[in-house]
Amino acid sequence: MSQWDPTARLSYWAFHTNRRPAYMRFAYLHLGSDAGAEEAVDAAFDSIMAEWLRMLHMDRLDAYAWTVLKGCIVDHLHRRTPWRRRPEPMDTSAFEAALKEARADRYEVLTDAIRFYSAVSRLVERQRDAVLLRYGLQCTPGEAAAVMGVDEATVSSHLGQAHRRLARLLDTSAES
Repeated sequence: MSQWDPTARLSYWAFHTNRRPAYMRFAYLHLGSDAGAEEAVDAAFDSIMAEWLRMLHMDRLDAYAWTVLKGCIVDHLHRRTPWRRRPEPMDTSAFEAALKEARADRYEVLTDAIRFYSAVSRLVERQRDAVLLRYGLQCTPGEAAAVMGVDEATVSSHLGQAHRRLARLLDTSAES
């Protein structure tokens, strides 16, 4: 980085500052711990820094960076000890949602959250990403689009498809 021109250096640090909070929240949803999220996001930014000068010439720099982040999350998940079953991050999120909910029947809240997160896990990758960013992390469609490196209309399309798929999945699981 020391050999980069000042504009490239500033653009990298601006990107880092802008994207890191959302990347950390997204990684936490998948990894279930601050330490795991930080490790994965740091690895992603290390990879992005190594490719930054090349990335500056890409049409979809954000989309490439998003792919790098997701690869680092997957790598972190694969490094987990295979013989010890840890709770899946979506399972953890369901428990956290139930604890925060003020309704009297926490068991109902918990089972609804588990059903929902189970259904979300069955969505295709881009739909799942859009749902997690929009509803799990409270991003606006524009913010989700910026993080994913796609147009806002694409996020809206993914969300619409996800809503239809989730309605079918949750309707089917409610009947069984």
